Amino acid sequence: MDKFEKEIMVVDRATLFADGYFQGFAPANKINYKKIINNHYHYKKRGWVETRPEFKQPIAYCIIMNTRSNKIFAYQRASQDDYTEKRLRGKWSWGIGGHIDRIDSNGNDPIVTSMLREIDEEVHIDSFDTPEILGYINDDESEVGQVHFGLLFLLKTESNKITPKDAEIAWGGFKPYSELLEIVQSPEKSVESWSEFSLEPLRYYFGY
Repeated sequence: MDKFEKEIMVVDRATLFADGYFQGFAPANKINYKKIINNHYHYKKRGWVETRPEFKQPIAYCIIMNTRSNKIFAYQRASQDDYTEKRLRGKWSWGIGGHIDRIDSNGNDPIVTSMLREIDEEVHIDSFDTPEILGYINDDESEVGQVHFGLLFLLKTESNKITPKDAEIAWGGFKPYSELLEIVQSPEKSVESWSEFSLEPLRYYFGY
């Protein structure tokens, strides 16, 4: 099936932000956007909502951390036809995630179910703890961000090696927080806005 014909989870923007709007990152201990989404989501064809910012497409955006080294799994997206989303080609990222499909509703929590499915589809990882939510990401200043809403999770693992399964990932490996910051600050590198926003909660988590 054409990916734009697939039905994906959406929530009305007005409903999502009824109790408060933000741009950038919002911590999980403030407004419970996850609960709002779980109480009010519905499904629409992806191709129809991609250009309609009155709907937000929730995405569980998962950062993988090695607990032995405190390093983060970072990767660079493929720059050519191997990566189908043209707006993100070649960009650096340290978040794994994707749209929440109707099939994910078969689980108790479709948001978490979709996240675990995406991890399994994109990387080989031996074992990991239950992901914990750090907060939320909203970026209405970018074309991609206007129609998406991120739920930022942290996944801890003792695995020293994570191997990309998908050709959409050109390179991937563990990096310390300091190197992620250097990548963001480098004029020669392009980074996903969501990954940039995630540096704030990561800095707080690591106590920097």
